Amino acid sequence: MRAKFAYQCQGCGALAPKWSGQCSDCGAWNTLVEIAYSGRPGAAENRPGDVSAEPPRACMLEAISPAEEAGIPSGVGEMDRVLGGGIVAGAVVLIGGDPGIGKSTLLLQMLAAATGEGKCSGLYVSGEESAQQVALRSRRLGIDGARIKLLTETRLESILGVAAQEAPRVMIIDSIQTVFTEALASAPGSVGQVRESAAQLIRFAKSFGASVFLVGHVTKEGMIAGPRVLEHMVDTVLYFEGDDSSRFRILRSTKNRYGPVHELGIFAMTEGGLRPVTNPSAIFLQRHAQSAAGSVVMVCRQGTRPLLIEVQALVDQSFLANPRRVAVGLDPNRLAMLLAVLHRHGGIVTHDQDVFVNVVGGIRVTETGADLAVTLAVLSSLRGRPLPADMVVFGEVGLSGELRPVPNGNERLREAAKHGFRRALVPKANAPRREMAGLEITAPARLEAALASI
Repeated sequence: MRAKFAYQCQGCGALAPKWSGQCSDCGAWNTLVEIAYSGRPGAAENRPGDVSAEPPRACMLEAISPAEEAGIPSGVGEMDRVLGGGIVAGAVVLIGGDPGIGKSTLLLQMLAAATGEGKCSGLYVSGEESAQQVALRSRRLGIDGARIKLLTETRLESILGVAAQEAPRVMIIDSIQTVFTEALASAPGSVGQVRESAAQLIRFAKSFGASVFLVGHVTKEGMIAGPRVLEHMVDTVLYFEGDDSSRFRILRSTKNRYGPVHELGIFAMTEGGLRPVTNPSAIFLQRHAQSAAGSVVMVCRQGTRPLLIEVQALVDQSFLANPRRVAVGLDPNRLAMLLAVLHRHGGIVTHDQDVFVNVVGGIRVTETGADLAVTLAVLSSLRGRPLPADMVVFGEVGLSGELRPVPNGNERLREAAKHGFRRALVPKANAPRREMAGLEITAPARLEAALASI
């Protein structure tokens, strides 16, 4: 049966015979995308080849024995950490990042390490670069391409045909926005093309047990371009981040069906490519020659490991009617709340001061364990008095001035002691039951007691 075309609203699902700027059912603008169908539009059973197929049968959940297959080691330790232990067979991973951040370099290095010594077969599909450009990069990175097969193609039907013939264990699509299917007449990169191409690649991965990595472009807001449903379809979503002025790169997971979410992988960009950073606390924590006012070291938890990072605050007299509150790496609304708590329960007035708070190293801290560190950094800058250089701080500050505990307190304290810290200021509920060698712990229950202790 010949395929037909229609336009479906991404908001309400209504179908229209032709494209228009506004959906006639829900009134949303620019939500109609092209879809292909055969027979009655919207009926999944009318897809070609599915009419005569037997309907699936349901089975009891307890009768299913889950497969305990371990993931394939990617050969890159930080990549395995973010993926949840390794490359899972049949998993589809979407990785996005700014142009030139190193997405293609990272995946090419990972594919070379994963296919080394004949551990598995790999296929690299490039839709943006020629074969000569990919080969030139592999030479520059010192990659042995003897076990990597390269395909420069953007037509999805050709890609799936070659993949079915080669049967790779790991396949990389660089990028999904360049791939198009002939089933749709729209241009590559459109919402319909990205969604349909991703759906067929996911179907291939599940059917053949291949691990597929999709490279995605990002918008100017930093989100992956294309339909939002793309992130729901895949198994894992990774963001590759970094500052242009820094050589360090951060690989962050925002969705993972096979491992922890919000896990971080740290890499350093060198002349020979990306190198994993095994001790990230050492790069985010730079000891000053002498103590500086407004600087506090805290222990945050990113994924499954604790990180020592530095929180800096600058408080200066404001000449504006509305003093500025700027937070980099933190929630600005939470900063305003902490300043109000500091005033109410600590008697510290900042309503006539500009307050700037920054998390060193480009790390984004979303947990509430940074509350106490931010509060003490603001007070230190306001008073011009530095805190002890060998002290580490963490804890949540409540609206009534109480210090609330944070998860994995003992693990955070052990990480601080391992890096040479001798004092810790933590909530009372996070105080360990046994003394830790070489670490003097102060555990107040309220913010007033914490301010008095320093």
